[in-house]
Amino acid sequence: MSNASGGCLCGAVRYEITGKMQKVVYCHCEQCRKTSGHFVAATAVDLDKLQLVDDSGLTWYQSSDIADRGFCNQCGSSIFWRPAHGKYMAVMAGAIDAPTGLRSHEHIHTADASDYYEICDGLPQFPHEHEDLWEENDK
Repeated sequence: MSNASGGCLCGAVRYEITGKMQKVVYCHCEQCRKTSGHFVAATAVDLDKLQLVDDSGLTWYQSSDIADRGFCNQCGSSIFWRPAHGKYMAVMAGAIDAPTGLRSHEHIHTADASDYYEICDGLPQFPHEHEDLWEENDK
């Protein structure tokens, strides 16, 4: 079991995580790039393992039919990605207070990667998302 905390830049959104966090997945899709300014690094946790401590700045934006994105309406920090299926909450790894104890696992949506960077870390790459994204990455 891991215990972690995190939040936005200004502190208007704070959370605690009790339980296992999945290995970090890098997402290169256009939506992640547009909301973060680069590709996203995210972990995932079971919904019942994430407790909001302060959500006074939290705003949800429905970015597609399959997910909402949680961000701070005061400082603009991108914090959460909440899939409509409700199986987990993706948490932006950079918003988790260090040390996180997390490790990187793979890159997804590499077909949408921008042209100003290369993916050279040797991690597995997938042109799109795959069905067992969070279920299998803790092996």
